[in-house]
Amino acid sequence: MKPHLVVFSTLFPHAGAPNAGAFIRERMFRVGEQLPVTVVSPQAWFPGQSLIRRWKPHFRPAAPRRESHQGIDVLHPRFFSVPGLFKQFDGLLMALSCYVTLKRLQRMGKLDILDAHFGYPDGYAATLLGRWLRVPVTITLRGTEVPHARNPALRPRLVSALQATTRVFSVSESLRQHAISLGIAADKIRVVGNGVDIAKFHPVDRAQARAQLGIAADVPVLISVGGLVERKGFHRVIACLPELIARYRELQLLIVGGASAEGDMRAVLERQVAELGMQAHVRFLGILPAASLKWPLSAADVFVLSTRNEGWANVFLEAMACGLPVISTDVGGNAEVVCRVELGSIVPFDEHEALRDALMAALARDWDREAILAYARDNDWHKRVAVLVEEFNAIHARRCSEKTVVPVVENGGRFD
Repeated sequence: MKPHLVVFSTLFPHAGAPNAGAFIRERMFRVGEQLPVTVVSPQAWFPGQSLIRRWKPHFRPAAPRRESHQGIDVLHPRFFSVPGLFKQFDGLLMALSCYVTLKRLQRMGKLDILDAHFGYPDGYAATLLGRWLRVPVTITLRGTEVPHARNPALRPRLVSALQATTRVFSVSESLRQHAISLGIAADKIRVVGNGVDIAKFHPVDRAQARAQLGIAADVPVLISVGGLVERKGFHRVIACLPELIARYRELQLLIVGGASAEGDMRAVLERQVAELGMQAHVRFLGILPAASLKWPLSAADVFVLSTRNEGWANVFLEAMACGLPVISTDVGGNAEVVCRVELGSIVPFDEHEALRDALMAALARDWDREAILAYARDNDWHKRVAVLVEEFNAIHARRCSEKTVVPVVENGGRFD
């Protein structure tokens, strides 16, 4: 009998935030094609938070209590969380608030494995729920575990969660090593990187893609994609433009993305562009649906993301699936994705000259686009999902065998 998974993550797309946690949905809905899945996505709540949205419109966007995505139920129980304070209590409060929802799913036969994403607070809450409901828990490390481990209030809870879970998945080897440094047994952790949907991300006609954007055929084009927040480093790329344009006079930088739960830097970035006099060279395209992203990617020459922290950036593989080399920073799992010189280059974080020089070289180089495309195809989602389904089935099989009661035979084989 197939195990029924409950995917447990605060970060998951919903009507109020359709792009939140899309990478989790991409992965787990593919697992859902082989195993039954329900999603429980707890939503932080605080009295009066709707008033905060009057001056911070993207703060904790409201989610419906229940949705259906592609036939999969998505539930959004609320948990009490004070904005910016007392984060050490979020995990416990989340677990308490979700207990009734998870217990109901268990009674319905829809909870065999609790699959949490992010070590804290989601993973910590999941391990509490797993103990209370006596179900195995898996946790996927996605990058936030690095800053949380530096927080003296959160580190013990993160470590406790990773020790209590049945299995730890890590989207990169760097995060696996991070977990080991926290005292987690190496054989408990399995690296399962993110994948790419090559049916959705693939090259389209370059001339047509550029025509849609009004870009001439011979103009050098950089593209950067992500939430418009400090961590993603758009401001570091923009800072390189004056020197790049001294060599490439018509250069264009396309920025795809918008506000996220982390904030919205668009006004700051637009001001930076204006102060540098780069308005003619930078275009903010806003948030685009995943199905449309292949068009600006196919129009570009080089993808760049000067990010501060990543676990495994799906967008790198999405850019490569459209034939683009990637320039990024040596943080998190970036060097594991951009792992060969024919795929792009990795530069030290926040070193302006290194980023500038890498972009200069990338724009000048004649890239082997077919080699980049081949690498992206080799990282298709199907390979990742096969590993996850194998793991979930193994966890369920072990649990079923542990629950089997073998009768004790006495008196020479007779039962008295």
